[in-house]
Amino acid sequence: MDQKDRVALIAYRMQQAKHMSETAKLLLTNNELATAVNRIYYGMFYALTALALQYQFETSKHHQLLGWFNREFISTHKVEMRYGSILRNAFQSRTKGDYDAFISFDIKEVDYMIKEMEQFITMVDHLLNEKK
Repeated sequence: MDQKDRVALIAYRMQQAKHMSETAKLLLTNNELATAVNRIYYGMFYALTALALQYQFETSKHHQLLGWFNREFISTHKVEMRYGSILRNAFQSRTKGDYDAFISFDIKEVDYMIKEMEQFITMVDHLLNEKK
């Protein structure tokens, strides 16, 4: 992938991340909490994909991407540890919501997760702008 395509894809992934934030808020308003949790995770996933592209790391596997983020940013203290926890919790909640039976989420919990997602996306945006 050439640099021009990479830059365009990074911008697209960040646009997707921000769109997932708006979608999650709409789903929360409509009490579609499990689907909101799914969108919360994917908002962070898209932002993280943009960050990985900026650093020339590509994978289609969620665990590899999360592992890369932990190795490159959490373990090295380039970002606060809480972002690793936010991402891990969103991934685990999304997995439970998508695959487990009889899962329900609390509206306050999902609202808090949306705020964390927005913080995560902002942090990634900052890292992307820092690397330019």
